[in-house]
Amino acid sequence: MLRTFSLALASILSLAAAAPALAQDGPLRITITEGVIEPMPFAIAPFENEGGADEMTRKIGSVIADDLIGTGLFKLVPREAHIARPASFSSPVAYEDWRAINVEALITGAVSVKGGKINVKFRLFDVTSGQPLGDGMQFDSGESNWRRAAHKVADQVYSRITGEGRYFDSRVAFVSESGPKDARQKRIGVMDYDGANVKWLTDSSALVLAPQFSPDGNKILYTSFASGFPRIMELDVNSVRSRTLSEQQGTMTFSPRYSPDGRWILYSLEQGGNTDIYQMDAATGATRALTNAPSIETSPSYSPDGKQIVFESDRSGSPQLYIMSASGGEATRISFGEGRYGTPVWSPRGDMIAYTRQNSGKFHIGVMRTDGSEERTLTESFLDEGPTWAPNGRVVMFTRETPGGGGQPRLHSVDITGRNMRPAKLDNPASDPDWGPLLP
Repeated sequence: MLRTFSLALASILSLAAAAPALAQDGPLRITITEGVIEPMPFAIAPFENEGGADEMTRKIGSVIADDLIGTGLFKLVPREAHIARPASFSSPVAYEDWRAINVEALITGAVSVKGGKINVKFRLFDVTSGQPLGDGMQFDSGESNWRRAAHKVADQVYSRITGEGRYFDSRVAFVSESGPKDARQKRIGVMDYDGANVKWLTDSSALVLAPQFSPDGNKILYTSFASGFPRIMELDVNSVRSRTLSEQQGTMTFSPRYSPDGRWILYSLEQGGNTDIYQMDAATGATRALTNAPSIETSPSYSPDGKQIVFESDRSGSPQLYIMSASGGEATRISFGEGRYGTPVWSPRGDMIAYTRQNSGKFHIGVMRTDGSEERTLTESFLDEGPTWAPNGRVVMFTRETPGGGGQPRLHSVDITGRNMRPAKLDNPASDPDWGPLLP
């Protein structure tokens, strides 16, 4: 059986065309079509406590539900509506009882805690057809990392039903902001994708901007004004130790980003009033210029295969988006709409580029194909900027700032159809998000 699951926006078919097919072990599948969103009803049976995990079972179930609901694709059938209550994780599923309350997908599980370690098992069922959807799985972690185990379960459920890649078990680097607009205090932190487990990596003694994860998630590049001028820094996420990568006198360096293999670092260098894009060898520090023009070239981003670079340039008279070879050379303009384009970021899937666009007094987050076609505006507000892609290339996070002297920046996310806009669950004002890779 193929179950149709409709999403908003008439042109979603063109966006979905590049999505990979999923080889299903069972019949349940979401097929993306045009139409109106109808979230899939799902239920999580109370996870069984297999030892020392009374409170843990409840918390894990709650995180799994939050992950799935947060996509806008799933609707939780509350526990009080349940008729069936499995005696154990391995008990047969009473499909008729779940169908009676309109459940389409059912998650069962068990949790045990022993010696500071946690084990989480789960199974996923297609209630309508009365079949398990794939084999059961289990995840182990330290007890303090129980949220990661929950994210891994939710990732598997999401991926099996939608055919999309996983993204819940990942982290986001960001800049926390406090104080008035003319004297902001900023520091870099990392958090789980959902705003939990914040870890601070810098203090607020110096202005810091634009953190960027390395491909393995173990390091972060950022721009620091500790010397009085912008300088590129590299920080080890685990040891929280940093070092300066750019020391050229009389220059300003900023907008750094790693290559997909971590071997190279792209950045912008300003000298004598001119800004060009440079490439640095991450191991040796050797540098070379990739552009040489009287215009401003900045915000470079590699394609996932490392062969091309998208960047922002005002060589045409206003900031627009261009693509060139990763070794430099001639560039091709890909943005032609009204207004100013900037902060381009290549999707990890390789099919799209996200960007910031300023037009008619409004800021927008948008996406387009890599040849500039099928441009789509996802957001509009007083100030939306700085998109970053989820690891599966189907969700974009960005900064939204409210107007006025007391305006504050907050992180938001939206999917590439422009629907399911959500603020991040982060207590403090924040900006400059960078979505890191899936955790190992």
